[in-house]
Amino acid sequence: MTAFFLIPFQPDQTLPQITITGQIERLASQLSLSWLVTGEIDQIAIPAPATSPTRQDNLWQTTCFEFFLGLTDQPDYWEFNLSPSGHWNCYRFSDYRQGMVTETAFKISPFQFDKSPRMLTFQIDLDLSGLFSSSPALMAGITTVIQTIDGNLSYWALTHPGPEADFHRRDSFQLDLPTETQRAK
Repeated sequence: MTAFFLIPFQPDQTLPQITITGQIERLASQLSLSWLVTGEIDQIAIPAPATSPTRQDNLWQTTCFEFFLGLTDQPDYWEFNLSPSGHWNCYRFSDYRQGMVTETAFKISPFQFDKSPRMLTFQIDLDLSGLFSSSPALMAGITTVIQTIDGNLSYWALTHPGPEADFHRRDSFQLDLPTETQRAK
């Protein structure tokens, strides 16, 4: 299991006083990922729970938990968008912001979201075998969009290597998710 800590794109902007941490683990084709948001939770706009969660676009326009998986040494990558409402989506890209298609290997993406006065938790377990015939080495980028109750958006990631918040940049995929063989070496 690998721990992570997200930082805001522009730490000097007006942000809710929060901390975003989490953990990611890959065992063969199984991926487990969790986020923990602590602090001024009452300042975060959280989409209402959907009675029938579905695949939807533009979830990043409000509070949304996201992650990116890229094939090591190849341009292909996937973007996963997960809303506290229960709505979700997954896209495949052939290269940096190119060839975007809805990834149909996932029909539903089960995850758990819990809120308390000082904490949000978000957990997802995925079977990646629908994406790959083998278990290739992957790189992960972990991100979160936070919308405050006054409508401001902030962008949180492992790193922000460019002049703008851009979660698609491959140099922001900072976490190695090696294959079992690579981990054993």
